[in-house]
Amino acid sequence: MTAADTGAQMGIAHRTPPRGPEGAAAEPAPPAPSAANRTAALRRRLAAQLLFELVLPLGAYYGLRGAGAGQYLAMVVGGLLVLPWIGYGVVRQRRVEVVAVFTLTLVVAGTLLTLVTGSPRVLMVRDSWVTATLGLWVLATLLFRRPFMMTASRGIVIAKVGESGLAAWEERWDAEPLFRHQLRLLTAVWGGGFLLDSALRVVLAYTIPVDAFPLVSTVLWLALLGALIGFHNWYITRNGLKL
Repeated sequence: MTAADTGAQMGIAHRTPPRGPEGAAAEPAPPAPSAANRTAALRRRLAAQLLFELVLPLGAYYGLRGAGAGQYLAMVVGGLLVLPWIGYGVVRQRRVEVVAVFTLTLVVAGTLLTLVTGSPRVLMVRDSWVTATLGLWVLATLLFRRPFMMTASRGIVIAKVGESGLAAWEERWDAEPLFRHQLRLLTAVWGGGFLLDSALRVVLAYTIPVDAFPLVSTVLWLALLGALIGFHNWYITRNGLKL
């Protein structure tokens, strides 16, 4: 009697390891990343965005000004430091991101306008074009089948609850009118916040000293962003949308 026969008599299922094309045992599939690992990866990506899109440009501006560089040079260098990060995103995603290309266009256009007018304030207004465009685009998605907040939340949902959680999230969108209303409201709030930031940046660009603008505009953006995030977290917690 073979070992397999003995196992069968004892009620033990004898399973042969799966074989590859050469007859060798196939390698087990690698385990899926845990929710904690996905969340940690998301936080690292957000930290990198904060560093390359905010800290480095602002630090470069004030560092160059402290070293005696002119306002125009300091602002151009601060803006150009964002470009490698934008290019990295395009290469990593293997597709052309509309926002990245638009930001690149604004850097070039703003620099050319400053060369023609000789005014650094023209370059300062450039950032308001970015947030205005983002705000209008976010609000425009309200006209589509799925608004900005529904599509933007996909990565966060996957990071926290995985693909099965994303499927449940999608089912709620299809089945619950209140759920759709709530995400559309959040989309409207974020779009309006971007437009408000744009308008305030234009006012600041022409009313405060040039050297004060990078710091003041950054503080303004952080304050508005903090208010948007605070409202967002309060709203999703109050309405049972928090994952």
